[in-house]
Amino acid sequence: MSTPALHESTTKPLDLAWARAQFPSLSLQINGHTAAFLDGPAGTQVPRQVMDAVQNYFAGANANTCGAFATSRRNDAILASSRAAMADFFHCDSDEVIFGQNMTTITFGLSRAIGRELKPGDEILITQLDHDANVAPWRALEEKGVVIRQADIRESDCTLDLEDLKRKLNRNTKLVAVGYASNAVGTINPVAEITKLAHAAGALMFIDAVHYAPHGPIDVRALGCDFLACSPYKFFGPHMGTLYGKREHLLRFKPYKVRPAPETLPDRWETGTQVQELIAGIGAAVDYIAELGRRSDLGAKDRRSALLAAYRVTRNHEMALLAQLIPGLLAIPGLRFYGITDPQRFSERCSTVSVRLGDHHPTDIAKFLGDRGIFTWDGNYYAMNLAERLGVQDKGGFLRIGLVHYNTAEEVDRLLSALREFASK
Repeated sequence: MSTPALHESTTKPLDLAWARAQFPSLSLQINGHTAAFLDGPAGTQVPRQVMDAVQNYFAGANANTCGAFATSRRNDAILASSRAAMADFFHCDSDEVIFGQNMTTITFGLSRAIGRELKPGDEILITQLDHDANVAPWRALEEKGVVIRQADIRESDCTLDLEDLKRKLNRNTKLVAVGYASNAVGTINPVAEITKLAHAAGALMFIDAVHYAPHGPIDVRALGCDFLACSPYKFFGPHMGTLYGKREHLLRFKPYKVRPAPETLPDRWETGTQVQELIAGIGAAVDYIAELGRRSDLGAKDRRSALLAAYRVTRNHEMALLAQLIPGLLAIPGLRFYGITDPQRFSERCSTVSVRLGDHHPTDIAKFLGDRGIFTWDGNYYAMNLAERLGVQDKGGFLRIGLVHYNTAEEVDRLLSALREFASK
């Protein structure tokens, strides 16, 4: 028997019942309805394993680092374990993993450090498609005379205009900052290709992977990027941020830090005491995803292999839900859909969609759904450039529906039924 056939024979579909059982919040009742959490892009729910890791930290390892006593040594071991977990998640070395308050704060810190080496006339290239956390930190460098250029989108399907990006890359470009996936319309950008373009122009590449991380595997070695940031609370963990940086760049750029902080990695980028109990939760979140993979692929022996297996099976589940959701939305009279709708192009998107329904304010729709236990989001979701570009910023933005692996076909049916009811009012 060939290896591919053996691998296929040991692969199982997503164990949805087991996965949902790990999340205590999924049993929440609202006005007699079981809550349907379709708000994942703003923050996913948290499995019991993560809650236990945080509680166990406080019970037996609550101390600061590098102390000569038991709880401090346990603390250090937990931090090292979670850093190793994130290294497997990113596919990098442990000392290339930085923890921080959130992705936004981390990116502002990184932009200040990089900005120390920039001069007036140097350029940074951003996009219309990005969350403002991958815009404002770079625009802050305009104070130094740095020029910010912005790549446009194709309005018809809300995808990045790669030709426009190529035109705006030049010898003055020092950094390209692009999101892996749009948190508003779900578009997945060709970040590996863009990384090659950036490097060919002599620029660094920064990827905002916050929205992509719950939906697909990250491999910074394969991407070749210089920096990549994401937020564990978007992939079933606690409210923190993480950064991958190539070791050479983490050592090259000078971060702002307190004097006693070491110059070694990763400490030079983590000045001050971290939220150590939540870092314990980050490791548990990665291990939860890995367990999903082990349950679907009996051949996944190490954590990285298990993570890849998990994303294969959760991706299939999410795309099945998306194939149910999009046609149902398009059939609602007066609904406008933003982004890719063709199933043949689902490889270019993740399971997040944004819509508008006639002249109704998105907040009114979200409240109508919320009263029925269906949680969605309204507004611009900090993707202000995109909301302005599409002409909805001053109209309340969009209604966003975000599916992750713990969502069900029944929840999608409930959503579509409620939207049809609202549209008929």
